[in-house]
Amino acid sequence: MKYRPDFPARFDSIIHARRHSRDFFDWYNNTHRHSGIALMRPADVHYGRAPAITAARGTALDAAYDRHPERFVQHAPVPPQLADTTWINRPADTPNRTQETTH
Repeated sequence: MKYRPDFPARFDSIIHARRHSRDFFDWYNNTHRHSGIALMRPADVHYGRAPAITAARGTALDAAYDRHPERFVQHAPVPPQLADTTWINRPADTPNRTQETTH
């Protein structure tokens, strides 16, 4: 949170801190797309919208490939897949089908 460009050097009051935090968490959960969760917003994952978003992304990528396959040198594009679990600090004894993130 403190690494965001709009994080104040000081809060003028508890009200200022609460307002800033409310705005930050709204942005973080409802606007910001996280690389650790397949470029989804946390709210999309939490409320079960991720499968539909992944399917729509797949449809858009298939259409782009059909129109211009020469733009995709290696293979047809696929949307990023959501990991089963994500961690900030993954314990050493957890299975590998996870994605670690710092976002």
